[in-house]
Amino acid sequence: MKRGKITDYSLIRYKLLFSFNFFIFIYSCSSQPMQSSMKEIDAILNNEVKKNKTPSVQYILFNKDSIIHNLSTGYADIINQRNVDENTTYNLFSITKTFTALAILQLAEDHKLDINQPVKKYLSEFLYDTTITIKQLLTHSAGIPNPLPLNWIHLTDEYNSFNSNTFFNDIFKCNNKIKSEPNEKYSYSNLGYVLLGQLIEKVSGITYEEYITENILKKLNLKPDELGFIITDSLLHAKGYHKYASFSNIILGLLIKKSKYMTLKEGNWKPFKNIYVNGPSYGGLIGTPVSLVKYIQDLLKNNSVLLSKEYKDLLFTENYTNNNKATGVCLSWFKGQLNGKRYFAHAGGGGGYYCEIRIYPEEGVGSVIIFNRSGMSYKCFLDKVDDYFFSGR
Repeated sequence: MKRGKITDYSLIRYKLLFSFNFFIFIYSCSSQPMQSSMKEIDAILNNEVKKNKTPSVQYILFNKDSIIHNLSTGYADIINQRNVDENTTYNLFSITKTFTALAILQLAEDHKLDINQPVKKYLSEFLYDTTITIKQLLTHSAGIPNPLPLNWIHLTDEYNSFNSNTFFNDIFKCNNKIKSEPNEKYSYSNLGYVLLGQLIEKVSGITYEEYITENILKKLNLKPDELGFIITDSLLHAKGYHKYASFSNIILGLLIKKSKYMTLKEGNWKPFKNIYVNGPSYGGLIGTPVSLVKYIQDLLKNNSVLLSKEYKDLLFTENYTNNNKATGVCLSWFKGQLNGKRYFAHAGGGGGYYCEIRIYPEEGVGSVIIFNRSGMSYKCFLDKVDDYFFSGR
């Protein structure tokens, strides 16, 4: 009997040891494709810097709880050879629109407005078609004009004297006719999001910046040096660069006063001085890549601190035109697919910077990429790198 027990324990121990070793073997086999994928991603991004396509790039892949992979490479400041890191801040431009849309839905959830009601109901000074609704502004289907915004900027030392509403009064007067009938088609408009910022101020009774800070940033425990509307430390802020030997650099000279907004070239790049956009609600946020991770991680969670499930679902509901045609646009977020995996995305770009954010809801994963070089159009750059993670190539 005693000898039998020893044999039983030995067998159990053997089985446990075998199971453990088998688990380690399976894990190592499954992790090899992942490691290979991450190396491929790093190679692509490092190549962007090596080939002078950007001074620097930061990329983060994550789930709702943790970071899966990240890469920071290149210079935040070329002439001083200052590397980018997790504390580096960037002008985020149109990524801000997703915060504006979220703020509108928070006000709707609090019964302070109805997105299906006309904008005119809340903004008496609204110049356009009185039937245009808040939802149509959110989904870029209102037909509001979209003049080129490259020169809608001011220097950081002009911040205290600059008045956004005064500036846009003139812009609206010069662009006071709609380009298409309400909800006839998708038509991107920065001015539509300027109007949404004014609406937030009118309904909440505080400035747009104050509303976003109190109701989004503080709820995410984000400090001003992580995400906000001003550059808190110029030594932590990435310089924005434009490729010197490029046709777009020639065009840029026709659109902005380079002697005011830019400095002497550094290598292959022409740097911008630190700038703010004239309309905070369409593109004013400034922050770190990690701050965007925290923001998207909350949206990935079932118990978001920012919105209830009902209103979060509404945020990611695609808009259809009057003719029942899918627009590919939700409430600020753009819908897409990468190898059959559904995502919602937004890009931000302008003089000196380009960034993309993305959410894969079914996969429970998000991604962020930021460059400190000009980006004037949506590049879908995350397609190139996220695909390696999902395909395991």
